[in-house]
Amino acid sequence: MLELKHISYSVREGDGELGILNDISLTIDDHKLVVFTGPNGGGKTTLAKVIMGLVTPTSGQILWNGRDITELGITERARLGISYGFQQPPRFKGLTVRDLLTLASGDQKLSKDKCCQYLTKVGLCANDYLDREVDVSLSGGEVKRIEIASILARNAELMIFDEPEAGIDLWSFARLTETFEQIHATAKATMIIISHQERIISLADEVIVVGDGAIRHRGTASEILPQILADTLGTCPVLTHKEVKAQ
Repeated sequence: MLELKHISYSVREGDGELGILNDISLTIDDHKLVVFTGPNGGGKTTLAKVIMGLVTPTSGQILWNGRDITELGITERARLGISYGFQQPPRFKGLTVRDLLTLASGDQKLSKDKCCQYLTKVGLCANDYLDREVDVSLSGGEVKRIEIASILARNAELMIFDEPEAGIDLWSFARLTETFEQIHATAKATMIIISHQERIISLADEVIVVGDGAIRHRGTASEILPQILADTLGTCPVLTHKEVKAQ
């Protein structure tokens, strides 16, 4: 179980401070699929990075399976089963796709068949990619899918994906959503997905709307999605609700 208690994060701006996250508290139960959505710049990615340890909160506490991980670094959190997929994944000259999947899985004898399974789930053919380097020769969409495949290979307990649909074609996006459904159905991992896509939002057990650095609303996809889709002209009605506090 993931628990965030009164998480705030601010950065210095001129002579003062700019609040990016403002007193966020929430609990995510094991094996749930939760989607963070909301306007750009609202704090979704920063909140996800706080969970992974990429950003250190100004105040607050993070608990993972009852353990306080607030002061732990990225490596320690990864060892505890937390993984993160970047919106713009890094590239690694000299490192092949096979190398990356092997490192992610922790299995030095990872078979080609296993690699093929991971890559197929994100719409890539192992024969075309296993021996290619994860460098500038790959498109942004290809690197994105390879990173997601590496997260699947890691078999983490908590998988965080930052806009996994970015730069991916429609065919691969369909395969990706199927993969998310399959992971969720096995009840082996908790997933947090940052997304604006209706198809991904509809998969969620819970949708959390983040805006202006706070949780503006939370509920099931059936409760939240119609309100978001109805917003075609004015301010999103979901964001006008009073900030939601965890029970």
